[in-house]
Amino acid sequence: MSRHSARFTTTPPVTTAPDAGPPPSAPQKRILTALLVSQVLSGAGLAAGVTVGALLSQDMLGGTALAGLPSALLTAGSALAAVAVGRISQTRGRRPGLATGYLIGALGSAGVIAATLIDNPLLLFPSLFLYGAGTAANLQARYAGADLAAPSRRARAVSTVLVATTLGGVAGPNLAAPAGEFAAVLGLPRLSGLFLVSGAAYALAALVLLLWLRPDPLLLARTLHSEQQAAGADSATAAAVEPPSAATGRRPDLALGVLIMVLTQLVMVAVMTMTPVHMHDHGQGTAASGLVIGLHVGAMYLPSPLTGWLVDRYGRSAIATAAGLTLLASGVLAATAPGNSVPLLALALILLGVGWNFGLVSGTTLITDAVPLATRAKTQGLVDVAVAIAGATGGLASGLVVAAAGYSLLAIAGGALALAVLPAILATARKR
Repeated sequence: MSRHSARFTTTPPVTTAPDAGPPPSAPQKRILTALLVSQVLSGAGLAAGVTVGALLSQDMLGGTALAGLPSALLTAGSALAAVAVGRISQTRGRRPGLATGYLIGALGSAGVIAATLIDNPLLLFPSLFLYGAGTAANLQARYAGADLAAPSRRARAVSTVLVATTLGGVAGPNLAAPAGEFAAVLGLPRLSGLFLVSGAAYALAALVLLLWLRPDPLLLARTLHSEQQAAGADSATAAAVEPPSAATGRRPDLALGVLIMVLTQLVMVAVMTMTPVHMHDHGQGTAASGLVIGLHVGAMYLPSPLTGWLVDRYGRSAIATAAGLTLLASGVLAATAPGNSVPLLALALILLGVGWNFGLVSGTTLITDAVPLATRAKTQGLVDVAVAIAGATGGLASGLVVAAAGYSLLAIAGGALALAVLPAILATARKR
């Protein structure tokens, strides 16, 4: 076999449909099982900030202008935590890195509960910052799922981890009313109820990873790759943990993956953050907004197996394009739906979640394809910093935009912004 043909068979282009690839190994199956359990728990932990964070701020500060500040703080906290989780994972493995993020998130939940009890915004805001660490760990778990996956199955491995968040993510917001009742029984403000749930959920997720995430996927991937290099063998295992293209890095693909995730995160957080406030201003209670946010969170994660298959089958760029178009449809529908129409707003938020899912899976796979094992976790952590900053920007700007021009303008502007992925995809295709 010629050197050219050998290179062709081991390095499939990321924009074309790859082979089915080798099935997951036994360690990969064990790793995915532990990640699935922790993601179910942490998905419930995500619910509090999304569902009642803006309402807490509105209640404490008495207005909507800074209602997006909690979302901005928790996503800023996610940015800082992403660096820490990435660096710990790079040096010590995924298990201690992810567990640290969840434990800090649990501490933040406890701080939010204390802040609501004494009605102190000065305690609320730093606590929301710490709470954001749970979001960082939840998102970085998707990288752990891909560490041992073959390139042709990488998007499906990412999506398997993401879909596990669905159960907790859907159930969490719908616990707003009963959790509020439970908080009232304990003598706490009703809006703090979901943070009781999130604190317990994040702590349990950390415990699951510390006990069951063995072997550590990133450390095992490095070991396997080193053994293959030492043996001088060209095997499926070596290609699975680090394809030849990643050894030199695909810089256009890395930049494109970052841009896709940054734009989809910014748009999603901005529209999602202000939807409960928009519904509240039109007479809807926490049960209705909890239902809409629950459906939205479900749409963020539930399509993941299908999205992973589509990315592996049709290519990263095709599904990234679908992300931009889906977010545009969501923005148009949210902008034109009556504020008291729960079904239409639910559909708009479902499309918002699906568009985000398309962007996250395709962008994550592009980045994992492009980054070598030697710097993978550190680079992925830095990428998630950019994603979290985008979310913080969207969350903070959303309240200002709604206060100045209304929810409809926010929604339509977000949908239009998502289309910026299309020229970036075309420009990257020309550089390959």
